[in-house]
Amino acid sequence: MSRFSVVAYTFGILFFIVSCSMAVFYGYKVVTHHLPVEKKVPEPYKYHFVLVPEELDNEYWRLVESGAKAAAKKYGVLLEYSGPKQANIDDHLKTIEMSAASKVDGILTQGLSDEQFTPLINRVIADGIPVITVDTDAANSLRLAYIGTDNYYSGFLAGKALITDTNGRANVAIITGTFYANHQQQRVKGFQDAVKDEPGIHIIDIQQSEISTVKAAEKANQLLKDHPEINAFYGTSALDGIGIAQVIEKYKKQREVYVIGFDTLPETLDYIRRGTIKATVVQQPYEMGYRAVKMMIDIIEGKTVSQVVHTETRIMRIGDLPVSGMRNKEDNH
Repeated sequence: MSRFSVVAYTFGILFFIVSCSMAVFYGYKVVTHHLPVEKKVPEPYKYHFVLVPEELDNEYWRLVESGAKAAAKKYGVLLEYSGPKQANIDDHLKTIEMSAASKVDGILTQGLSDEQFTPLINRVIADGIPVITVDTDAANSLRLAYIGTDNYYSGFLAGKALITDTNGRANVAIITGTFYANHQQQRVKGFQDAVKDEPGIHIIDIQQSEISTVKAAEKANQLLKDHPEINAFYGTSALDGIGIAQVIEKYKKQREVYVIGFDTLPETLDYIRRGTIKATVVQQPYEMGYRAVKMMIDIIEGKTVSQVVHTETRIMRIGDLPVSGMRNKEDNH
C-alpha cells in the first residue's frame, strides 16, 4: 500500500470515529433535553394591609404580627409589618402617613394619643383608606373599628387582684410604659379606681419606663431607694413587670414585695414560676392580630362589623400555669 493510501485510510478512520462520537453526544443531548418549565406566577393578593406596631421587636407585638400574618395567609392578603424600631410616637405617625401615601387597602394601628392620632386617622379615612385600631383605641377618631383589650377594665382587674392577694394592705408603686399612651393611661386609671376605696392601699408614686425593660428596672430600683415603705408594684406594659422582677430578685425581696404585671411573655411566666411576679394580666395579642385582618376584609367587602370588639382579659397566677411547666418552688428559696 502506498504512503498516500495509508494516510487516506488513517484519516478516514479518524473521521469516522469523530463522526460517531459527535452523533452519540448530540443524540444523548436530544434525548435528555428538558424543555424549560414555565414558572408559576404567584396568585395576586386580594388586598394589601399594613400593621403598624408600637415597636417592631417588642415580643408582645410579634404575637400580634403572628396572628395577623396567619389570617393574611388564609385570606390572600399581603401584610406588611412596619413601624418604629423602638417606641417613638413621631416614627409611628410617619409610618401611618407613608402607608397612606402608598395607597394600601387598609391600615391596622394603635391609637396611642388622641391629640396626635385622631387627626391623622381622620385624614387617612377621608382619603378613602380604612383604619382599624388594634390594642389601643382612638375612640374619638373616625376609625372604623377597634379590637383589643378593654384597658380600663384590665387595670381594674389588676387592682382587685392586688387587693385580694395583699389582703387589702399595700404601699404600691406603679410603673407604666408611657404617660401619653391611651391604653397605659386607662390601665393606670382602672387600677386607681379599683383601690381608691381601700383604706389599706396607698399609691406611693407613678413612673414611666418608656416601654423598656432596662428603664423599668432603673425606675424600680430608684423607687425602692426613695421609698423603702414600698411593698408592691404594678407594671402596666409587658416589659415593666420583667424589669421590676429583676430588681426584686437582685435585692432578694421576693417574699416581701408583691408584683403584678401585664402579659405572658416567656420571662414573665418564668418569674411567676419562681414566685417573683405574683400575678399578671393576660391579654390575647395573637387573636387581636388575626381578627383585625378578618375585620378589615369584611369592612372592605361591605360587611357589617362591630365597632368595638374586646378580647378576653383575665388574671393569671402561679396556680393557673400548666403543671408540666411548673418548677419546684423550693429551688427558689
